[in-house]
Amino acid sequence: MNTSPRTQLGFVILFSFVIAACGGGGGGGAGAPTVDPGPEPEPPGECDSGQTFASTFAGIQEVIFERHGCTQAACHGDAAQGGLDLSPAVAYANLVEAPSQGSDLPRVLPGDQRRSFLWQKLVAKTRPGSVVISGSPMPSGGGALGEDEIELLRLWIYAGAPRDATVIGTPELLEACLPPPPPITIDPLDPPAPDEGVQFVMPPWPLPAGSEHEVCFASWYDFTGKIPAEFLDEGGEFFFTDTTELRQDPQSHHLILNYAFVSPDELHHPSFGAWTCAGGEREGETCEPTDLEFCGTGFCAAEPKRTFACFEYGPRVGGPGISFDPIGGAQEAQSLTEMFPGVYGRVPIRGVLYWNSHAFNLTTQDHRMNGRLNYAFARDRVYPAQFIFDFDDIFLPNAEPYTKQVVCSDHELPQGARLYELSSHTHERGEYFWIELPDGTKVYENFVYNDPIDQRFDPPMAFDSADPAERTLRYCARYNNGVAEDGSPDPETVTRRSRTPQSAIAPCEPVACAAGRIGAACDGVGHDAACDSSPGAGDGLCDACRITGGESTENEMFLLLGEYFVQS
Repeated sequence: MNTSPRTQLGFVILFSFVIAACGGGGGGGAGAPTVDPGPEPEPPGECDSGQTFASTFAGIQEVIFERHGCTQAACHGDAAQGGLDLSPAVAYANLVEAPSQGSDLPRVLPGDQRRSFLWQKLVAKTRPGSVVISGSPMPSGGGALGEDEIELLRLWIYAGAPRDATVIGTPELLEACLPPPPPITIDPLDPPAPDEGVQFVMPPWPLPAGSEHEVCFASWYDFTGKIPAEFLDEGGEFFFTDTTELRQDPQSHHLILNYAFVSPDELHHPSFGAWTCAGGEREGETCEPTDLEFCGTGFCAAEPKRTFACFEYGPRVGGPGISFDPIGGAQEAQSLTEMFPGVYGRVPIRGVLYWNSHAFNLTTQDHRMNGRLNYAFARDRVYPAQFIFDFDDIFLPNAEPYTKQVVCSDHELPQGARLYELSSHTHERGEYFWIELPDGTKVYENFVYNDPIDQRFDPPMAFDSADPAERTLRYCARYNNGVAEDGSPDPETVTRRSRTPQSAIAPCEPVACAAGRIGAACDGVGHDAACDSSPGAGDGLCDACRITGGESTENEMFLLLGEYFVQS
């Protein structure tokens, strides 16, 4: 996939599927695909567990640190081995964003367990060979953590490592009662030093309780006079970058930052709606987008519009369809994208940004989404960056209710490609994704849909053959549409019409029973009687669908992502 010459950047992100999904659609506004908000979350019921914790971290303190002997005086108690004291009064401060000994990594980096030294040390013992660490795996004197404990730690870190909050999914792993989970605001990412890079800050946008939204909105930026000349192109209109870091609230499914082909005199086009201050002391006041000082500590932003990847958003530039280039983003709470040494991209120093944020709020409290992206300047510039974003079969998964399905596709690399990173994207029914070389060697595996592995190759894999077959990657994924671990039908994990936001891409049409005669065939909405456990019982529900392609996490996608350069 070639990137536009206007930015010559195209970070591996969730953006280009709109070409396949919506290329034949009409204009924006009411006709554009949207995500429905879904039902309000139910108030938490009574907890019948005998254990109670004030927060997820309080549970981690007892279940992981104390029960595994980590707080004993000779370990990370009074002795503070490795300079780490895990006593209850100081454990949190000594972990989160605190430097570690024996590693350049912090002990816990909010949003990213793979760059958290604590996680690496613990998972190294639970899953030997899965990570390379300095020193010995932990705990040093006792048994390894169980898989549920490792998952507990992963969820807590991914959710921003909060001190006092309940992280969704952790009460079950702790087998304990915790307070109702609130929406979580992650600690903000510090901006780089002025001679190291620049930071983009997403204007905060409202995410109501019990809802899922994908929105697009615009803002203006201008780094004129703020970037050292050595990092600018000859015309002074672009800066060179080789690293991006993103941190956003963990409610996010993805955040994509796009550079729009819109001139400043088009900023008041009716399609943008009202421009108002988002956040800060002038919250809600009307603002002029190019006046970057007016909103104080807030940000002037256009009205958030429900959308699908910003397709058909804003004024038309050069005809219908895409009117922007992606310049950054991620499908994780915290993401670091480092190009291979010598590889670089370019970003304009000023212009209009389209923020595409897709998030879900499973709590009973309203929230405002936050996100920041740091761009490091590129000093070593040899090869322009090239990217894989293969969306040709994005909506291929279509498993029947209560079945599993494997789908595969191929991606041909150009001759001379040097592949240095691979990743993947599915939604929640994608339980396993893998990538194979032409000889069948498996070079990538991922099992967690919302925290996918970014597999790095150093040295890069070379693809020099004149035979296209020798330059073709095979990528596959297995989708589980409601099959329980014991092989029985599971109405809680099957695709359900009552739980799937209806989009214009592929409506969820029930073909199987989700209550009564679970798994039996039925014929659409209103045919619940066909599912009754016995004639006239009234306990049937025709609600289970095939997997459908679409933008919500209840729908599915199938995407290969990667980065490479071409060596001539």
